[in-house]
Amino acid sequence: MVKGECAEQYSASSLLRKKTRSQDGIKIAKRRDDSGRLSVCSKLCYAIGGAPYQITGSALGFFLQIYLLDVAQLDPFYASIILFVGRAWDAVTDPTVGFLVSRSRWTRCGRMMPWILISTPFAVLTYFLIWYVPPVEQWKVLWYLIFYCLFQSLQTCFHVPYSALTMFISVDQKERDSATAYRMTVEVLGTVVGTAIQGQIVGGAIAPCLPGDLDVLDNSNTTLLGSDVNISHISLDETKRAYLIASAVICVIYVLCAAVLFLGVREQEECGRLKTEPMSFFEGMRMVMGYGPYVKLVMGFLFTSLAFMLLEGNFALFISYTMGFRNDFQNILLVIMLSGTLSIPFWQWFLTRFGKKTAVYIGITWAVPFMILIVCIESSLIVAYVVSVAAGVSVAAAFLLPWSMLPDVVDDFKVKNPDSSGHEAIFYSFYVFFTKFASGISLGISTLSLDFAGYVTRGCSQPDAVNLTLKVLVSAAPVVLIFLGLLIFKTYPIDEERRQGNRKLLQEMRVSNQDSDTESTELGSVV
Repeated sequence: MVKGECAEQYSASSLLRKKTRSQDGIKIAKRRDDSGRLSVCSKLCYAIGGAPYQITGSALGFFLQIYLLDVAQLDPFYASIILFVGRAWDAVTDPTVGFLVSRSRWTRCGRMMPWILISTPFAVLTYFLIWYVPPVEQWKVLWYLIFYCLFQSLQTCFHVPYSALTMFISVDQKERDSATAYRMTVEVLGTVVGTAIQGQIVGGAIAPCLPGDLDVLDNSNTTLLGSDVNISHISLDETKRAYLIASAVICVIYVLCAAVLFLGVREQEECGRLKTEPMSFFEGMRMVMGYGPYVKLVMGFLFTSLAFMLLEGNFALFISYTMGFRNDFQNILLVIMLSGTLSIPFWQWFLTRFGKKTAVYIGITWAVPFMILIVCIESSLIVAYVVSVAAGVSVAAAFLLPWSMLPDVVDDFKVKNPDSSGHEAIFYSFYVFFTKFASGISLGISTLSLDFAGYVTRGCSQPDAVNLTLKVLVSAAPVVLIFLGLLIFKTYPIDEERRQGNRKLLQEMRVSNQDSDTESTELGSVV
């Protein structure tokens, strides 16, 4: 009897609720929008969390190849195996970690933060050991292979949850884009820090080159470095010590950045709460690889990323040997990173004003003329710095745009699949997988190519075949890859109109879900 009276009261009050539902929906939407706004402090703390990946990445990307060849004195063939296997292993761990993160339970720290906290101390330890030369000669290859793979795995446990955290810090698309711009600025600044620390500390103790027959005989197969050919009085042990000091400084910064991220960012449970049953690994792989916009975005940026990774991995050798500026390469690399850092705010304004697809076409192709210029003119330090500034502008676009556009694809997927949620980490991990796989291919192929061309370890000069190979690796190959990537990207379907439409639809879906949850709660309490 009591239940019947309560039901009648609920039925009588339902009309009043329907009349006020639009007002309630507006209030709910406004409340959700307010909760989605991020303070400048939160954005900065979130952005600082991305610095460790770029600091270590720039140090490894610019210096690991030349370190293995000229300091650890490995054969180029074994160096190529270490670089390729390490990156390939790293690529494989990304979707695995993404799958595990997507199935993680919510804790007091969130779903992403525990991964970041636990992986940090082990990651810094393995990173430090990468830059240590073991005393036993026959164990060198195995030493670097093990610790390089371990570090890449542990850093994946940091970077994949951090990348997916973009979707968990706010429900507002504009706030996520703004936080991404902060993140990209700090990450490019991180590459500056990594390049500066590694370059300036190591640059003061450059491994001495060894003169050989190429430096005595002047024939058609030889390129001499003129005044830059000098026999350094710095010992190889001092160079090894400099690499260890640089790695120790980077390890300290890594830990500090992780602490700032943990203390300054609050992961929003309501944005990431799973509403569906966890899917298997292969179901998640079929889901992301079967979604057209995601595949086109990833494949387009795969080619452009491979282009810039080829440039990054071989630029130090190109400047040292082909251009002949052995004592200036660390400063030229630093100029590239500084230029990129200063360009990030411009590209954020550009993509907001003209759209993200337009920013891709302009930003990525900006570097092409300068890539061609640097191999077509005679060696000039001034021209090298000018090209470095111009290249940095394009590097900034390559950093910002993929991470700014990935949330748009995830939002588009949510609109098309409203019953599916909690799979953000899978989307991000597979993108990182393809990027790192491209990096492994670029490093492995480039080092093998140098081996076949006759690279002379610690030589003061290199054969013409090596210099020609370096020109191809920093100019011709990247230009071709950039144009292939842009051709694929032309088919990418999410333009500004569709992106804004998805934003409105997602807001309506959140309001509708909030209304449904409220009504269900009220009915349950009445019954």
